[in-house]
Amino acid sequence: MPSRPAADDQSLVERALGGDEEAFALLVRRYTPMLMRLARMYVPTDALAEDVVQETWVAVVRGLERFEGRSSFKTWLFRILVNRAKTRGVREHRSIPFASVGPLEEDGEGPTVDPSRFTSEGAWTSAPADWHDDPETALDSAEALRVAREAIDRLPERQKIVITLRDLEGLSSDEVRNVLDLTETNQRVLLHRARAKVRKALEDWNAS
Repeated sequence: MPSRPAADDQSLVERALGGDEEAFALLVRRYTPMLMRLARMYVPTDALAEDVVQETWVAVVRGLERFEGRSSFKTWLFRILVNRAKTRGVREHRSIPFASVGPLEEDGEGPTVDPSRFTSEGAWTSAPADWHDDPETALDSAEALRVAREAIDRLPERQKIVITLRDLEGLSSDEVRNVLDLTETNQRVLLHRARAKVRKALEDWNAS
């Protein structure tokens, strides 16, 4: 028997507003792992991240009736999380406000590879040197994923958050800008630098 397609966020929100507790539980199960990963980038311990995620869901319960759908539920949810995580992160001396990021001065460095190898969205226009015939197949390997994740973990905070939201959590450019209150230029620069470093790590791994 074919499985039923997963309910979309909007239908779950509408059901939750109508008092359907299972619909809200589905949203919690769907997004809590993502929220935990994002919160952990702002605060120093898993326990604090769990607190931030719990505070986020409490805020969602209290504010769901005021959710007007001008952005996606996912964007709205992530923005609530980020606002709370930043507050907790500042308290823990961990977080740097995204609003202070400049397009050229972020982390005091320029692009790590030739900018012509990227599109305006930060994607590669050509495969890295010495890469396999099928780069996507290479990325499927557990070892390549381990190398990529370790490279992401070493990134400066703001680059790490942007690439995580774009490439690991699947948010669009507009969603990331709305969640993090970034300009298009800053989002593009941060993503470019993050992807450049990760792909450089993968190039070095592939050549070794």
